[in-house]
Amino acid sequence: MSSMMSALSNWLVNPRRNPLARLHMHAVSARLRKYGLRYDDLYDPYFHLDIKEALGRLPREVVDARIQRLKRAMDLSMKHQYLPEDLQALQTPFRSYLADMLALVKKESAEREALGALPLYQRTIP
Repeated sequence: MSSMMSALSNWLVNPRRNPLARLHMHAVSARLRKYGLRYDDLYDPYFHLDIKEALGRLPREVVDARIQRLKRAMDLSMKHQYLPEDLQALQTPFRSYLADMLALVKKESAEREALGALPLYQRTIP
């Protein structure tokens, strides 16, 4: 029963198999392109401390580019404008820069928990 539920949940979120997931992915992609954001920019480092740790391990240029994209998106949003069409065409909203480092951080925290070691940081939500 659980394997069937797992297969169903995998089908629901896979844009290659589910046409509704594909439509949702295209809608999110279009919205992110309008502001020049990437999907990984939407993660909040204050809400989830693994993301904060992963961002801290990334090269400074990658983090600076993320901050610039977020600033540009906030500026465009406040002005009720979008990026010009030629710049929207250059955007790559689903090119991930955080997934590999985040997977490494989660793997390390799971290993630390399995060994019974204390966490590196206290998990609190501000």
